[in-house]
Amino acid sequence: MMILLGIVIAAAAAAILLYNRFIRQKNMVSEAWSGIDVQLRRRYNLIPNLVNAVKGYSKHEKSLFEQVTRARASAISAQGTGSQVKAENALSSALKSLFAVAENYPDLKANQSFLDLQKNLSEIENEIQMARRYYNGAVRNYNISVDSFPSMLIARMFNFEKAEFFEIELATERAVPEVNF
Repeated sequence: MMILLGIVIAAAAAAILLYNRFIRQKNMVSEAWSGIDVQLRRRYNLIPNLVNAVKGYSKHEKSLFEQVTRARASAISAQGTGSQVKAENALSSALKSLFAVAENYPDLKANQSFLDLQKNLSEIENEIQMARRYYNGAVRNYNISVDSFPSMLIARMFNFEKAEFFEIELATERAVPEVNF
């Protein structure tokens, strides 16, 4: 009888420990996503200034400016990891096009304000990359717990589901937007 009671208590303690580990890992995934969100907000706030700087030199690129603005709005309103990744891919592509246009204007490339904006964007892109790495590491650890035995039993019992990685879809999108000084 004592052995059976000991087994039940040990099983209950193990279940509690595994459940608490899931809660901790789920919170780490949320915290990591928050880090990405902070950097993306910084990026979103910088983009209008960048567009306005280029707009002053290139009045005939109206469709490009609208594309960047739409991509920014879409990225800001995206919900969920999958939607956010798609929106970020579109925004990165639009920013690359914006910098390609800027290459055609030597006066713009020499403008200190524009150079500062490029430098800030480059720094933010590096911060986003680090935040994505941290997030994906937290997701990896959480997903391993969801898939591995015996923690998968607790995961299924309490509906802990795998989290999505923040991955860039196209190999051409994996590079940080090129910023020339």
